[in-house]
Amino acid sequence: MRILIITAGSRGDVAPFTGLGRRLLDAGHEVAVAAHPSFAELVGGCGLAHRPMPGDPQELIRAWARAASRAEARALTAAYAAGLADGVATAVADGTDLVLTAFGPAPLSRTAGEALGIPVIETHLVPGVATREFPLPGASAAEGLGPEGNLAAGRDTVRRRDNLFADAVTRLRDRLGLPAGGPAPQGDDARPVFAGFSPTVVPRPADWPSRVEVTGYWWPPRPDGWSPPAELADFLQAGPPPVFIGFGSMAPGEGERLSELVAAAVKQAGVRAVVQAGWAELSGGGDDLLAIGDVPHDWLFPRTAAVVHHAGAGTTGAALRAGVPAVPVPVMADQPFWADRLHRLQVAPRPLPFQDLDADNLALAITACVTDPAPRRRAGELARRIATEDGVGAVLAHVATLA
Repeated sequence: MRILIITAGSRGDVAPFTGLGRRLLDAGHEVAVAAHPSFAELVGGCGLAHRPMPGDPQELIRAWARAASRAEARALTAAYAAGLADGVATAVADGTDLVLTAFGPAPLSRTAGEALGIPVIETHLVPGVATREFPLPGASAAEGLGPEGNLAAGRDTVRRRDNLFADAVTRLRDRLGLPAGGPAPQGDDARPVFAGFSPTVVPRPADWPSRVEVTGYWWPPRPDGWSPPAELADFLQAGPPPVFIGFGSMAPGEGERLSELVAAAVKQAGVRAVVQAGWAELSGGGDDLLAIGDVPHDWLFPRTAAVVHHAGAGTTGAALRAGVPAVPVPVMADQPFWADRLHRLQVAPRPLPFQDLDADNLALAITACVTDPAPRRRAGELARRIATEDGVGAVLAHVATLA
C-alpha cells in the first residue's frame, strides 16, 4: 500500500512520524512523508520518500516576532496555510492509497482525500479531540474551567484550527473541483484517530469516542550508522552526568542572550551541562559546558542528570523514555500542556515559563531537580512503564485491515 504521511511545523512535528513511517515501511508498505524541505535529510535518512511542503517554519516564527500588528501576523499565517494547501494537493496527487495526517494540516488532508477518494486517518502527536477531563493543548484558558468548560475550550481549540485553514480549504476545494462547504468537521465525523503519546502520560479520556485510541509514542529511529561526536563522548566521560539544556525550535535569534543566561545558570547551579544549539543557536564552552548540534535524544538523555527543555511533545516523551527528571520551560502552543503534565507526574518542578526565564530562577530549578531523588525515582518508574508500550502497533493493525 502507498501511504502518505502529512505533517507541518518544526522538527518535533516531523521526527515522530519518521518512526511511524519506518515501521510501516518495514511492514512492506511504500511510505512517503510530506514535510518542509528542511526535513528532507531527516526523512530520507530513515529510508522514507520525501514530498516537499512549501514554507519555512523557522522563518515564520521570526516573522511573527517582527510583525507590527495582529493583522500582519494573521496575514503571515494565512500565507503559510495557503502554501501548505498547495503542498498537500501536490503530495497527494503524486500517488497514494492512504493518508495519515497530523492534527494541524488535517483540514487540508481531509479535503484532498475527499477529492481523490482516498481514506484519511488522523494521527495526532498531542490530544486533539475535545474532552471534559482537560482543556486541549493550546486552549486560550487552561485552569479551573470544570468539565463543561474543558469541553468548550477544547472545541474552541479545534474550531480555531479549522478557522486558521478555512480560506486555504476553500481554495483547495475549488482547485480540486469539490463543491463549496464540505463534510462534517473533524470532531463530528467517524474517521479513526490515533494519538501518538503514552497513556501513562495522558490516560485516554473516558468521554472520547471509541474511534480515538491512545497508542503510545512513535519513537524516531536513530540515523543509520550514527555514532556520537568524539568531543561529546569525551565530555561525558570526563565527569558526572551533565544537565541537558535545549529549547528546540523555539527562540530563533535569541542565541546570544540565552547563551549568556544558560552559562550563568550552570555556573550558579554548580553542574556540568550539554547545551543543544537548536533554532536559537545557543553556544558556549569550557570545562563544564559543551555546545552541540543535533544528537539523538534516545542516546543522549539517559546519560544526563536532568533535561531542561521547552516541553515540546517529542522532547517531553524522549526525556520520560530516558527516565530522567526535567525542568520544563514552555514557550507556546502545546508546550504549557506538556510542562504542566510533567509537574503533575512528579518528574519536574513547577514549569518555568520562557518569558520569566533568567539565570537565577533557572539555576534554582536545576538545583532542585538534580538534588531531590524523588523526581528521578518517579521518572524511572514511568520509563519502565513506557518501555512496555508499542505505539505503532495499533496503527499497523488498522492499516492492515485496509490493505
